[in-house]
Amino acid sequence: MQNILIVFSGLPGTGKTTLAKLLSEELNAVYLRIDTIEQGLKRSSLNIDPAEDAGYEIAYSLASENLKLGRIVITDSVNAIKVTRNAWLKVAERTNSQILEIEVICSDRKEHRHRVETRTADIEGHTLPTWQEVLEREYDPWDREPLVIDTAIAKPDECLSIIKDALPPLTTDAPIAAKLN
Repeated sequence: MQNILIVFSGLPGTGKTTLAKLLSEELNAVYLRIDTIEQGLKRSSLNIDPAEDAGYEIAYSLASENLKLGRIVITDSVNAIKVTRNAWLKVAERTNSQILEIEVICSDRKEHRHRVETRTADIEGHTLPTWQEVLEREYDPWDREPLVIDTAIAKPDECLSIIKDALPPLTTDAPIAAKLN
């Protein structure tokens, strides 16, 4: 069994969801997307809107349970602030899991804007941010070094190769205790 937490982060429109889904399929990993959880909270009878930190808290719990089962867990969120980034580290520590933090960027501003302005929502009821909202989004600088993937210069298959090269060897041996950081 292999308990590894792979945390995808980055602004909307950078390609993190595409990469996270592709990697989840390839690794047969548990996939947790904050947007999906938050949209479910909004549609629920509780009508939690805005979801504030509820989506993240649910994701931390689901990730912990699956990591304890020895699963690979992939999370997909903007993960824009230090508080949420540190919370994912705590999930990995509590579950004795390795962690790989990935920041997905699109260094070509024109391409990034095009992606944001032309994409369509893939979650029922989800409202995508405008380019102006992406520009104005709070996004803390990292205080540690994530694996940075630039989707403006690498195709999805190339990005996945870089990510897989950064992972520890995937085996069915006993759970791993060390972290990648």
